[in-house]
Amino acid sequence: MIARRLAPRLESVEALEEMLSRPTPDIVHVLSRLDGDILILGVGGKMGPSLAMLAQRAISEAGIEKRVIGVSRFSQPGLAEKLCRAGVETIACDLMRPQALDALPNVPNVIYMVGTKFGTSGQHARTWAINTYLPGQVVSRFRHSRIVLFSSGNVYPLAPVMGGGCTEATSPAPIGEYGQSVLGRERICEYFCGHFQVPGVILRLNYAVEARYGVLLDIASKVWAGEPIDLCMGHVNVIWQGDANAFALCALLLAEVPLRVLNITGPETVSVRSLALWFGRLLGRTPQFEGSEQPDALLSNAQEAHRLLGYPRVPLGQAVHWVAEWIVAGGPVWGKPTQFHVRDGTF
Repeated sequence: MIARRLAPRLESVEALEEMLSRPTPDIVHVLSRLDGDILILGVGGKMGPSLAMLAQRAISEAGIEKRVIGVSRFSQPGLAEKLCRAGVETIACDLMRPQALDALPNVPNVIYMVGTKFGTSGQHARTWAINTYLPGQVVSRFRHSRIVLFSSGNVYPLAPVMGGGCTEATSPAPIGEYGQSVLGRERICEYFCGHFQVPGVILRLNYAVEARYGVLLDIASKVWAGEPIDLCMGHVNVIWQGDANAFALCALLLAEVPLRVLNITGPETVSVRSLALWFGRLLGRTPQFEGSEQPDALLSNAQEAHRLLGYPRVPLGQAVHWVAEWIVAGGPVWGKPTQFHVRDGTF
């Protein structure tokens, strides 16, 4: 039996996506101040659709004229049509093809979400091409725009659990080729943004979660199935995906030269064991564990983003309850484990 809910149950995919794309007055205010249209590159990923719909809904609520344009290969059937129904314009495009970027419209605001992570251990060259070569081409093409670039907390070294996590002042020291390629993405963008004087923000995101995907779902699913939970990466940071999207849109107004760097995650350093026990109580299961917690983990400190953009709207407890209810209800999931437990950077 599910314990007391902290908010209304997410009873369907439609209800979940409505929640993920529901704008706050702050978002409406930000987009009413932002000049020009918004281009989202890589809109077909895990976060892109809800971010695009969030932007479009905020624009509608503000009563202003502004286009939201989503660019992707759109390999997921029906996604382009769903976005179009929500008022988002779509362009089907493989950005790695020659002249693909040249065919895109000139837009003052660009959010760059393209990247590859899983499977990188077998496709190193492709990983580096997508994560480092393409961003440089994008900045060169949109040198007259402001750019928000999604990056990852994987650029940081493992941090002591009791230290509060890596801040933006922590020197990058990525583990493994994925993290190294993400740092390469940042450095390439830093160079081209500096060369062309492009204002931008790098968002080092550490584990966005929602009911169909993310660290919370990974842990809850194992508790529900009676599978052991690896404790070697014993602590994590998470943030509700809708809040991460809101931060990305608000960050457009923070773009500057040289590039600003912001960590994006929730305020807590969360124990994996404690999360599993929490889910165990909600799901009526006894968690199984393997391995033991280490004194360090991949952890980020997002105090600067919270100072500039505010605290996440959805607290950890609410997200935990939503995920537990989703599992019990048999809600659809994406089947893409985060591999958050990996300590050697091999994904």
